[in-house]
Amino acid sequence: MNKTKLLIASFLTILVAGVGTAVRGGLLLEWGTAFGFTQTELGQITGGGFVGFGLVILVASAFLDRYGYKPFLLGAGVLHVLSVVIAVAATFVYNGSIETDPDFARAGAYFCLFWGVFIFAVANGICEAVINPLVATLYRKEKTHYLNILHAGWPAGLICGSLLGIGLIGRVRWEIVLALYLVPTLIYVLMMVKEKFPTSEAAAAGVKFMDMVKEFAAPMLLFLLVLHVCIGYVELGTDSWIVNIMDTVLGGKGLFILLYTSILMFVLRFFAGPIVHRINPLGLLFVSAVVAAIGLYSLGSLAGAVTVMIAATIYGAGKAFFWPTMLAVVSERFPRGGALTLGAVGGVGMLSAGLLGGPGIGYLQDRHASQDLQANAPAVYDDYKAQGTNSFLFFAPVQGLDGTKAGPVMEKAKDFSITLPPDEQAVRDASFHGGQTALRITAAIPVFMALGFLYLILHFRRAGGYKQIELTSQQES
Repeated sequence: MNKTKLLIASFLTILVAGVGTAVRGGLLLEWGTAFGFTQTELGQITGGGFVGFGLVILVASAFLDRYGYKPFLLGAGVLHVLSVVIAVAATFVYNGSIETDPDFARAGAYFCLFWGVFIFAVANGICEAVINPLVATLYRKEKTHYLNILHAGWPAGLICGSLLGIGLIGRVRWEIVLALYLVPTLIYVLMMVKEKFPTSEAAAAGVKFMDMVKEFAAPMLLFLLVLHVCIGYVELGTDSWIVNIMDTVLGGKGLFILLYTSILMFVLRFFAGPIVHRINPLGLLFVSAVVAAIGLYSLGSLAGAVTVMIAATIYGAGKAFFWPTMLAVVSERFPRGGALTLGAVGGVGMLSAGLLGGPGIGYLQDRHASQDLQANAPAVYDDYKAQGTNSFLFFAPVQGLDGTKAGPVMEKAKDFSITLPPDEQAVRDASFHGGQTALRITAAIPVFMALGFLYLILHFRRAGGYKQIELTSQQES
């Protein structure tokens, strides 16, 4: 068994997820313009990916110890290929019926994109279900450090995807750009085909499946899951929208925000170990939540390119350690839960991003953009509003802006040398207002997280300090 090879291959599986997510974020405007989707519908498409991830990681985690890691990873490779085939079919379905049945064409394109993204996320979820307990088992004494290194694959993928988007989106067909994540997919599959995998930490200690399930009766684990729901909303929900929202501010260079914050995250995750030795994982999470809240609110309040980059620096530093450090805390405090508890953490985070973050931030944009346009230019709103309404949870339905009409305006608004007509300027201003308002509202989530982590810090201080719990065969005998 080659630990380094398994770590690198695991790293690549997360890189694939990052590449696909970054490219998808860069394609949202193109999809909206091509197929006439509203922001809420685009949020549902990108959110569907996170839902697929969340559901499968919960299911796969329950069977890993029984069937082993390798079959799941090979299956993930097949699904990654299938996801591209289905998503690319959107163009053929739309072009084949737009002249005869526009409603069917639009619905068919939505169906293909939603399920293509969903299956892509299922593959990512299978990989996540495997690699977290795998790396926690390989590096039992340094879980926080190596889980952060592992999850540096996520920003590495976002970096690669952002560079691909900057270089290719608008220059080559979107189908080609989307399919490029199949390259690292092939590499990780080939690396793992003949490699031997270890037995999980919990299985080696003799922990039975029902013993893993009993861990969920612990109030602290449930509280950590609630906090990770917030992490999924803030980190992944925002990442799926940040390019679209910031494009107008940076003259069509919104991908640079994702690229920059991803580089920052990639570098910082390699230094999680030394930081944790000084302030422990919960202290790191508390500081991260405070910094992320400041960064998000600033991104939603500033308009200049320089000030936006400063805000992005703060936000990128804040979100860098959330996901892997939370996995480390759960693995260190609840080792008897094995892959099941780690899968639950990843699952609820992704479900939150898919069911709450993606569509929620899209809804907030639709709501505040339409309200702004209605208030300042009601006649223009009547011209640009979508035919139907969209809703989110228990909030009132909203009639957002039609992507086929607003999309070309936002594309034109990226060129600062162009003076927009008054009606188009009103659409641009309303869309910009909707995006920034959504970010400011989202900043409330990391504020809640900071309070939660502060409570846990005080709880452990009263109990004698935060300590890792280690399993041994003797404990289970």
